[in-house]
Amino acid sequence: MKATESSPFVDLARRAIEHYVIHRRTLPAPNPLPPEMAGQAGAFVSLHKKDGMLRGCIGTIEPTQPNLAEEIIQNAISAAARDPRFPPVRPDEVADLSLSVDVLSPPEKAHSMDDLDPRRYGAIVRSGYRKGLLLPDLEGVDSPEAQVAICMDKAGISPNEPVELYRFEVKRYH
Repeated sequence: MKATESSPFVDLARRAIEHYVIHRRTLPAPNPLPPEMAGQAGAFVSLHKKDGMLRGCIGTIEPTQPNLAEEIIQNAISAAARDPRFPPVRPDEVADLSLSVDVLSPPEKAHSMDDLDPRRYGAIVRSGYRKGLLLPDLEGVDSPEAQVAICMDKAGISPNEPVELYRFEVKRYH
């Protein structure tokens, strides 16, 4: 893919955000569904401002919608309007946002830190009902220990609590 082209996943996420911030309605899924969007998967949509700062990021670990197109639409709207860390995206901001869509593989149990690699795998840490997730290949996250510590902090899990570790891979689209 050339640098000037974006993926159909990112195009769909951008259209969903534009439609929602202007009309306050959910964009319908494409009909017919493109084959690459017909299956189910968890997905994250990340929004960044021109300066590279995060503007929103929401996703699902496992699918919650009947197809990947609807998963991306819902998560794009949530990233733009429901990320509790940020105010909702305004219509005048949409054109300046850069988007990425991460499509997740199903999580698999990691038996130890040795099974994690923050460049290749995202991590999920679980203790009881609390769960923290971190996508792979993030700037400044260079070790499994750092990745797990961030996941635990996000979930409100203290460092001395026992946890279950999971890993997953992503296909990242810009």
